[in-house]
Amino acid sequence: MTRPRLTTAHAALALVAVSTVALSGCVAKTDATSTDALTVTSTDSSCDVSTATAKSGTLTFAVSNKSSQVSEFYLLAEDGLRIIGEVENISPGAERTLTVVAQPGKYKTLCKPGMVGEGVGRADFSVTGGAVAATGDDAEQKQKAVDLYAAFVKDQVEQLVPAVDAFTTAYESGRDDEARAQFPTVRAFYERIEPVAESLGDLDPRIDYREVDAVAEGLEWTGFHRIEKDLWVPEKDALNADGETPAWQDWAPSTTEERATYGDKLVADVGELNDYAHSDAFQKALDAQGVAGISNGAIALLDEVATGKISGEEDWWSGTDLSDFAANVEGSKMAFSLVRDFASAAGSDGKTLSTEIARRYDDLNAALAAHGSLEKGFVAYKTLTEDDKRELTDLINALAEPLSRLTSTVLQ
Repeated sequence: MTRPRLTTAHAALALVAVSTVALSGCVAKTDATSTDALTVTSTDSSCDVSTATAKSGTLTFAVSNKSSQVSEFYLLAEDGLRIIGEVENISPGAERTLTVVAQPGKYKTLCKPGMVGEGVGRADFSVTGGAVAATGDDAEQKQKAVDLYAAFVKDQVEQLVPAVDAFTTAYESGRDDEARAQFPTVRAFYERIEPVAESLGDLDPRIDYREVDAVAEGLEWTGFHRIEKDLWVPEKDALNADGETPAWQDWAPSTTEERATYGDKLVADVGELNDYAHSDAFQKALDAQGVAGISNGAIALLDEVATGKISGEEDWWSGTDLSDFAANVEGSKMAFSLVRDFASAAGSDGKTLSTEIARRYDDLNAALAAHGSLEKGFVAYKTLTEDDKRELTDLINALAEPLSRLTSTVLQ
């Protein structure tokens, strides 16, 4: 496979679109500590936040999952659609933190036990006080980090657009061997910037939802994974990724006309993503979130690995999950590289943390390299042994813990 150009550093983050209730990472340093954290309790039916109001500045949400399922916590813009910050993959009984810098405005909070559907406990959350201004000697360097991220996203989308065009052309023309070979390469561009699409409401579901997710949410199933199933037609007795639904239930291989529809739809949706990445709205969103958004992006991309790739549920029919896995990790590490110096400058603890995170990335990438590479391709997911999966899972967990502390350290 041809390796995508990595001309600048990358971070993937949950972006907030144009809104006056934005976040800002280029801010004055604060004295916020873990003792200042707002507590969040996630259950199967509720999402209780310790307060519905807070003052502008650094906010830390300490999320405790008391539900019976893996859960998520979200801070959303006032419209309830655009993601400001999120923490994912919180196991039952576990605790995770979300650190953001909040400007005055109105927000929403909610939890999502099971990590599907609309979530529970949606509630209003308001931030009072004055706007947080950019000050300090490192403000200019932080803006440079944001600009590097913007450049990387644009570069990746610019490569994604023609790659998707070639991929869908092969698919629509019935050149399935050609399309199958392109599938993991094309997706690598998208996996590095997926949270950009996730921030735009239903764009990511249109591009990248699995069948079981679309059905669960009552959405039309389109995008990469709809095409994937046509390219890797399942056996008659196969099951979908939920392990329960028959693969052929309410599904049949697409006709030539249907292939044209799905291919054209993917091209149009990726075009919409490209338009956004080159818009003033995108740059304003990045400027508003600053380095906090970049740091949270490193965390979000690792969560993408933990919630689908490591289980083999993402590319259920093609078995190309390790390519997605590697692209997510690559994007996460690139995000970390943009903010590592800010973490290292936050005293001896910050330097120790950044060194540990870098080492954990190296350990994870070394284990991945045993199974292939983005340049040459990875082995099919089904060929991994249980020991292989356990090793990768342990390495992800070992990285996730120190990485979860990155944002609060960067903002010190």
